[in-house]
Amino acid sequence: MLELFINPKRAERRPWMMFFIGLIYASLSIILPYLIFKKDSVLSEGMGLLVIVFCVIFTMPFVYYTIKFEERKNLEYEEEKKLLKEHSRAILVFLWLFLGFVVAFSFWHMVLPQGQNLLNFQIRTYCQINQHNNYDSCLKQYGISIIEGVTGNVTAKERFFSIFANNVYVLIFTLILSLILGAGAIFILAWNASVIAAAIGIFAKSQISQIPLGLGRYMIHGLPEIAAYFIAALAGGILSMAIIRKDLKKDKFWIIMQDSLNLLIIAVVILLLSALIEVFITPKLF
Repeated sequence: MLELFINPKRAERRPWMMFFIGLIYASLSIILPYLIFKKDSVLSEGMGLLVIVFCVIFTMPFVYYTIKFEERKNLEYEEEKKLLKEHSRAILVFLWLFLGFVVAFSFWHMVLPQGQNLLNFQIRTYCQINQHNNYDSCLKQYGISIIEGVTGNVTAKERFFSIFANNVYVLIFTLILSLILGAGAIFILAWNASVIAAAIGIFAKSQISQIPLGLGRYMIHGLPEIAAYFIAALAGGILSMAIIRKDLKKDKFWIIMQDSLNLLIIAVVILLLSALIEVFITPKLF
């Protein structure tokens, strides 16, 4: 029923509407697992992943039809600039959806009882990335059980290459996942939204008034990074849909291949810029 609220064509005309759709989907993804599994001693330990599973279930139909809609454009337009302009509308739609995820996850993470346990896996990721030299103490500070510690000092240059390499790895995984499952890359995108939300919740220290500052701190490099993942997911999804529809056997084969390759190149360049911002600019601003 929820997938009937909005369709890709309507969403591209009013992309800001996806922010509210994202709020609804992410809120349901937090509240339902919390109500259903909070008393289950086993499943409650994996609450951070259950939230992502629910979010993927809610979002999958819309993402599938959006990618299908974008693949059709490859058959309608031959000029590459026109294609990229058309795809940019879909990317904007995904970014508004992602922003809705982040805001909703951040809000419920801070206001619900045992909110830290709702995103426990995400807090582990946050500590590993942002508290690399004090991983164990970071987990202990936020009430997360310690599995293993990570130690060692890293320079800004080493951190840049580490972040960029990790982001490229995620980009490749997103591409492969979208090729295999079409809209399957939404898992990676929902996961990143929840990790950023956990970071914002930690930064805000449970003070809702600090959410805008937290958003600014992580969105300044987070939005370009997520946009790159969306672009890779779109490239893989377009190829996946073309294979399913057997469009690769038609005269449009090279147009589809060139379009997907151009999208991937753009995604890698954006990842490079976002890594530079994260390492050298964000720490000076916040």
